[in-house]
Amino acid sequence: MTTAGTGHAEADRDEKGGIRTALAGLTTRGRSFLAAGVAAAVCSYVLGQSDLLRVGLLLAVLPLVCATILYRTRYRVAGSRRLSPARVPAGSEARVHLRMDNVSRLPTGLLMLQDRVPYVLGPRPRFVLDRVEAGGRREVSYRVRSDLRGRYPLGPLQLRLTDPFGMCELTRSFSTSDNLTVIPRVEPLAPVRLSGEARGYGDGRQRSLALAGEDDVIPRGYRHGDDLRRVHWRSTARYGELMVRREEQPQRARCTVLLDTRGIAFQGAGPDAAFEWAVAGAASVLVHMLERGFSVRLLTDTGSAVPGEGGDGFAGASQGSADAAGLMMDTLAVIDHSDGEGLSRAYDVLRGGNEGLLVAFLGDLDEEQAAVVARMRQRGGGAVAFVLDSETWMREPSDVPGPLDGSGERLRMLREAGWTTLGVPRGASLDDLWRQADRERRGVAAAGGGEGP
Repeated sequence: MTTAGTGHAEADRDEKGGIRTALAGLTTRGRSFLAAGVAAAVCSYVLGQSDLLRVGLLLAVLPLVCATILYRTRYRVAGSRRLSPARVPAGSEARVHLRMDNVSRLPTGLLMLQDRVPYVLGPRPRFVLDRVEAGGRREVSYRVRSDLRGRYPLGPLQLRLTDPFGMCELTRSFSTSDNLTVIPRVEPLAPVRLSGEARGYGDGRQRSLALAGEDDVIPRGYRHGDDLRRVHWRSTARYGELMVRREEQPQRARCTVLLDTRGIAFQGAGPDAAFEWAVAGAASVLVHMLERGFSVRLLTDTGSAVPGEGGDGFAGASQGSADAAGLMMDTLAVIDHSDGEGLSRAYDVLRGGNEGLLVAFLGDLDEEQAAVVARMRQRGGGAVAFVLDSETWMREPSDVPGPLDGSGERLRMLREAGWTTLGVPRGASLDDLWRQADRERRGVAAAGGGEGP
């Protein structure tokens, strides 16, 4: 029996030790028949009953004949698996479609199809295919669901072939498998305009001037329709062709999302843990800012930025937003706690340039790490921090005075450094906190006569 794996890849088939393989495939019924036949043969010898010997031989030979015929049966079966969708948010269902094609000229017997599935996705699916005619096809499907993000292998497929009497059962495994990616839940966010963000919209969008001065012109060749008033005569004389000054180039606003992954900063595990809330919050902000046209970057406490676009690590300007979101969702699907104890590596990355809007999801902060986070605000256009204090997070929601209450001295240090800082209680909605951050920013701007919306 020859099988094919996903994408019609050939599966492994053991040709060695045929008799041993066939005997190993005997079912409980087959082994019982064989044992009863041997016992009957022994009793016939002891009692001198020749009729009992014939019965014993029949009982012993039947499972052996079934095993031999089943093992030597050659079927060519191709299989494929299709995930719909291949990337699913945590808590949502995906459907797995299996297709079996009989590519031989002989019909198959009874086939039992089984797919290997991690226990977190649900029970292992099993299907019985009665008979597949020559050139025929059978399609089955099953659902999988996980509340935990991650990347889970599906497969390889296994086919069990049995004889009509149920004496023998042989298993053939396909050679390939697929992966189901369970990404964090993404919560829709309100289109607020946080501090430092207003410059990225409409008429207020930042622009980089190509002309910084008469000696710093970056000209380009003349194109039909260009305004002759932008002709740069000095460059025209130098290059021997008509040259014009470049237009002002719009510069996409930037947003950096900082995710604290330190193991010492979070307590608890499972889908309701504080770290999972932080990961889901980072995913929601990244998708939201990409949809609004920002160039975004995901930064962790280890200083690694994903995905990278050019040398600055930002994504979204030259690649599709959907592709950039997919890359970051795949990263967040498998991100785990780091062994680091501080945020200094992230600070080293952030102090290197203009990061635009900075949104941070932080765990427990001691005084030293709070000071590091406070210094991150110095070069950013705007900064919002969601702090998941373990003591506050482990309380029941009813025990928390308010869903937007601060968490003490560490939050005060960040606010004094210019951060819009919010403590995150257990069960809080990110969209509510997102709106609250905008209201607090507006209140500070109104009190100080600063930048309005």
